[in-house]
Amino acid sequence: MSPSRFCLLPIVFFATTLANAQTAKVYVSSQAGDRLAAKPEARFGDKTPTAGATFQINDAVHFQKIEGFGASFMEAGLVTLNTIPADKQEEVLRALFDPKDGAGFTAMKTPLAGTDFQSAGPWFTYDDTPGDVELENFSVERDFAANGVGTYILRARKYGKFALQAPMDYPPDWMLYDVHKHQDIPPKYYPVLTKYFLKYLEEYKKRGIEIDYLSIFNEPEQVYTKIKYPEIRVLLRDFVGPALQQSGLSTKMMISEAPERLVAYKRYPVILDDPAVRKFVSVVAYHGYDFRHFDKIAELKAKYPDIPFWMDELCYAYEAGYPKGKKLPIYEFADGDVWGNIIFSDLEAGTSAWLYWNAILDETGGPWAVSPVHGNPDPNVQHPVVIINKTTHEITYTGTYYYLAHFSKFVRPGAVRVQTTGEAPGVRVMAFRSAEGGIVAQVLNSGTANSSVNLVHKGRTLRITAPGRSISTVLW
Repeated sequence: MSPSRFCLLPIVFFATTLANAQTAKVYVSSQAGDRLAAKPEARFGDKTPTAGATFQINDAVHFQKIEGFGASFMEAGLVTLNTIPADKQEEVLRALFDPKDGAGFTAMKTPLAGTDFQSAGPWFTYDDTPGDVELENFSVERDFAANGVGTYILRARKYGKFALQAPMDYPPDWMLYDVHKHQDIPPKYYPVLTKYFLKYLEEYKKRGIEIDYLSIFNEPEQVYTKIKYPEIRVLLRDFVGPALQQSGLSTKMMISEAPERLVAYKRYPVILDDPAVRKFVSVVAYHGYDFRHFDKIAELKAKYPDIPFWMDELCYAYEAGYPKGKKLPIYEFADGDVWGNIIFSDLEAGTSAWLYWNAILDETGGPWAVSPVHGNPDPNVQHPVVIINKTTHEITYTGTYYYLAHFSKFVRPGAVRVQTTGEAPGVRVMAFRSAEGGIVAQVLNSGTANSSVNLVHKGRTLRITAPGRSISTVLW
């Protein structure tokens, strides 16, 4: 199937209405062709539903507070964006970050130095001078070059506000026992690694970017830096946590990011059960590359109810085998239904933020960085939120974009998930109370046929039609 073209049209961002409104606004994205389309307002009635799928919304029962939705800043994204005309570049940034005319992403990842899509040049860290324990050669200048992630962030900031979290794949190679055989970090380097993190935060702040959350290791122990979780506990407790607290910086701490929900369930307690570490932890982040085990996140969240959880990385990563049986290109709108269901499941498990991996890539699923010793293979084809064809300059807003946009645009930070009960084959409903007091309901129809859905709130019924293979946002 050839890439679908998308013409960005202004969408008036909703003004939250009171929860006792007589009508509700409805926005739909569907297989039939709707894309964040405003539909005629739906009207509440007092009659008890007699047909269709019925879901009860009880906003007296609250769950987690929402912190945001988004994706990741990578050099590959800006390299790709810079291949199209300037006005088209701004169109894409507006589509991702503007809350009125676009998706209004509110939570973003910005990897700390080298990773698999930091591909504007060779593998790098901020200090690749062996033995430079004073960090005299530390530099973030690459990040603020024409294709750097710092430049990318500053350009995106023109269109919207978003929280930033920064994980690290690897420290400088000279801080490892042996980059080829033993990629753990000797404890003697914990003080200089701590200084490395703080210098990164300070240098970014000097350039106008405050990092909201530092997540010291990306997929540690198994995938990238082979430091084990008991060692991470020591590093956080005795070095990074106290230093960050004393620095005067506003940045808060994440504990690191497991590659799968089940790994998080098994490995995080060794850190979180230590009160001397836990006092420094503001967010628990995890990745979703097992595509299941949502129940384990729910159990983990129940064990640590005072700490917000973020699902902060997931994508189609073909060469890594996620998921099996899929092939590029995936331009079909219905592909977004996969991500819509995963967002629902993670939020039902208690997560407060949901982030995809690459925001922008080219038509090949790249450009990717190549450094096998650092876990960056060639090829490394992946699927982004927005695809830009470097030759034709065609821009494709994928199904992933639209399903994610329904959450990021309408479920803003500060909203609280509320109780929703009811079930029907292929249909899911989730509701939130916004910070202003309105109700936002997301209606997901994974079936191919239209479905009549009743939303019952405070004794009144709102009846809508959810088109086949669609997501609908209902606001009152």
